[in-house]
Amino acid sequence: MNIPLNFAHIQFLLEGTLWTINLSLMAFIGGGLMGFLIALGRIAPVRPLRLLVSLWVQLIQGTPLLIIMFMIYFGLPQLGFSISPLLAAGVSLTIYASAYLGEIWRGCIQSVPRAQWEAAECLALSRTQRMFKVILPQAIKLATPPTVGFSVQIIKNTSLASVVGFVELARAGQLINNSIFEPFIIYLIVAAVYFCLCFPVSVLSRRLERGAPEKKAKLLQPATPRIT
Repeated sequence: MNIPLNFAHIQFLLEGTLWTINLSLMAFIGGGLMGFLIALGRIAPVRPLRLLVSLWVQLIQGTPLLIIMFMIYFGLPQLGFSISPLLAAGVSLTIYASAYLGEIWRGCIQSVPRAQWEAAECLALSRTQRMFKVILPQAIKLATPPTVGFSVQIIKNTSLASVVGFVELARAGQLINNSIFEPFIIYLIVAAVYFCLCFPVSVLSRRLERGAPEKKAKLLQPATPRIT
């Protein structure tokens, strides 16, 4: 006899949702830190560094996230490193996000008008000062919409963490379905929860994208960078 859906099942799904949010934040923060370094490395004046970082980006973007998770979770123990499902999923998503965020931010940095770079050079600023006081503040305005949009992909990709045994929203739904055998209802609820997580972020991304052309137009206007 099948067990009907009850409050305990809903509570288990909510716990899985919280772990999905936590895993998404872990991937976004870790991937953001790595992505920032990748973006800077992609535009570095040292050619070997640019080639090395470019190779990393191409390698990660050309490898499915599922394979990265398998390599981290099953490969590292073969080298003597014990790793939990949460850590394996977090590291894998961080590596995956770093390559894409790095490329997004690299493109936004290089989208800053050349006149701004030249104006900063005329002020006799060092490369670090030019980057952090002139270029990056402008690039952040351009990078916000695609960055917010990519966070939706991170949220949805957390569902792959179930393959390494981590119980997030998708895995919680699978476990409940195995006990009550109501796949339509269970996965409909899971899909609705993912929609509730992703839809507000998608709306925010679209609103930011509509404002991005105005911000870029302002950047194209000739102006002297203000240094504080």
